[in-house]
Amino acid sequence: MTRAALVSLSIGLALFIGLLVWQGAGPLVSALSLAGFGVIAVAVFHLVPLVLDAGAIHVLAPRGLSLSNAILARWSGESVNSLLPAGQIGGPVLMVRRLAQLGASTVESASVITVSTTLQTGAQVVFSLIGLVVLGAHAVSHASDVLWIAGAAVTAVLAAMIYGFYHAQRRGLFGWLSRRVAKFGAGRDWSTLLNGADAVDARVHAIYRERAQVVASFALSLVGWIVGTAEVWMALRLIGHPVGWSDALMLESLGQAIRGAAFAIPGALGVQEGGYLLLAPLVGLPPDAALALSLIKRARELILGIPGLVFLHFSERGSRRGAARLQTTD
Repeated sequence: MTRAALVSLSIGLALFIGLLVWQGAGPLVSALSLAGFGVIAVAVFHLVPLVLDAGAIHVLAPRGLSLSNAILARWSGESVNSLLPAGQIGGPVLMVRRLAQLGASTVESASVITVSTTLQTGAQVVFSLIGLVVLGAHAVSHASDVLWIAGAAVTAVLAAMIYGFYHAQRRGLFGWLSRRVAKFGAGRDWSTLLNGADAVDARVHAIYRERAQVVASFALSLVGWIVGTAEVWMALRLIGHPVGWSDALMLESLGQAIRGAAFAIPGALGVQEGGYLLLAPLVGLPPDAALALSLIKRARELILGIPGLVFLHFSERGSRRGAARLQTTD
């Protein structure tokens, strides 16, 4: 773990613990006890948006990549993003590796994941804007006005980041990065790296020219974000604080925007909880219910993420053994 990752994790953990101590364990435990095994139902339902997100990758990939392989790659990447201190970059990097291990070329894998990640974040911005519209309908007090401005600011930051990332891709992001590496590592032969990076840039440009696939990937990602609203709706019903669909959508969209803005903190630990605490009063939720909602989502990440990491571990072992056998044969 890098020093920066350790500092980010420490900050998130301190914030997470501080919020739990501040709210007290008693009401929170009572709320969570009402959910019981219903948390498993929330985890199972999450497979729906996960499959939609995998579909967003699948439509951009060459025909040789099956939807089942895209699901495995997406599952592995989500597990890494949720449970490992790798920031939000760890998941996409892992998905590139998994697609390459499943038969796609490294260039194709890197290109597809780069574009799909860009489109998914763009869809998240649209989802956040929908949440802001709903929040505007709730804006009947000074506090809600302040939250609307804060939500708009977070969404603007996300939009600026995704625009910058997209613009960099159009300008040859991977080639530029590889040439910076080669510049600092003068004296070594970087031709393979440079050629591979230029090939990724060319393939990224080609994918963006496939308008139908790009629109389909964006639409699937947006539907995935919207369908994910049902997790909030289900979780709050489980703990005895049901809300309407529009309220659940506002909580999910703006909560995810806050989480996305905290991409440097592993799993947005503490930030997600703080976001729900800020938004909860707008829909009449008490603080303990807001924290219970966040912890149910954390539990869902564990239920799906731990098997995902186990699968990843054995897949990596299998890939290494296969590579070793090929080397022995050669």
